[in-house]
Amino acid sequence: MDEFTIQETRKFPQATGELSSLLRDLGLAGKIVNNEVRRAGLGDILGKHGATNVQGEEQMKLDVFANDTLISILKNSTDCAGIASEENDDHISYEDTFSANSKYVVLFDPLDGSSNIDVNAPIGTIFAIYRRVSELGKPCTQADFIQPGNRLMAAGYIIYGSSTMMVYATKLSVNGFTLEPSIGEFCLSHPNIKCPENGKIYSINQGNSIKYHDGMQSYLKYCMEDNKEEGRPYSHRYIGSMVADMHRTLIKGGIFIYPADKSAPKGKLRLQYECNPMAFIIEAAGGKAVCGKHNILDIIPTELHQRTPIYIGSKNMVNKALEMVKEKEVVA
Repeated sequence: MDEFTIQETRKFPQATGELSSLLRDLGLAGKIVNNEVRRAGLGDILGKHGATNVQGEEQMKLDVFANDTLISILKNSTDCAGIASEENDDHISYEDTFSANSKYVVLFDPLDGSSNIDVNAPIGTIFAIYRRVSELGKPCTQADFIQPGNRLMAAGYIIYGSSTMMVYATKLSVNGFTLEPSIGEFCLSHPNIKCPENGKIYSINQGNSIKYHDGMQSYLKYCMEDNKEEGRPYSHRYIGSMVADMHRTLIKGGIFIYPADKSAPKGKLRLQYECNPMAFIIEAAGGKAVCGKHNILDIIPTELHQRTPIYIGSKNMVNKALEMVKEKEVVA
């Protein structure tokens, strides 16, 4: 991965190498978290931590470990001005001289899918890298962290599954790297990933369907209808970890939906930590991501922990879901 990022950097004569260095730092954090995940059943790292995060959600021990690891590694990097984490109330500015002069800030969800930890199901880390808008030489500010997704410089995720993979996107392409345990390096395994325009899998928490609005109910019925000519019914797959569900969607095609519902009218997933980075990746691979009214990447955030509905995946499937949802809204 290090060689690949250096080669990509050479395509831009003005590049300073800071972005490549940040990606390597995130890869290092992923290796450390992966090591802890792999031995989770042997060490005292499973189970609940006994505290809640800023969202009011109960933290798992691995949540806290992953969060502390990322904060520490990025603090010791010379290329990161500050971070914002889903687990923390506010952003953290690194105020040493090197950090204050760094061009980039990083936002992350340190361990997505925490509820899967104790049952050995896939989990992951999601990250987003922005070029800061505040003055260089001074500590970064909140304005650096509440930029719209269309200003992202890079985004990616690390999935801890049957193998450990790091997938990241720049404006050039999306590439996947599999961790080779014998040498401890991420090796290019999925070059230039493209999300198929169509798929046969829909991913949604169908257990919440009683709370969904009419348009979403109609789309679920459409997915389950028997129509051999159009390749339906679709298969329903839902892991409960956005990283895992989105990794499958990116590679095989399909649609992932976490809609607004009667109990969460603004949606549940976090714009800055989950939706923007995943939307950036999927669009770079040729897919589509919307909140129902706008492209996810065009949403102007107003707060650090803002939530949003999301429809994301294969372009044609997302368009069909939007068509049915909007049709019911017009009727209503």
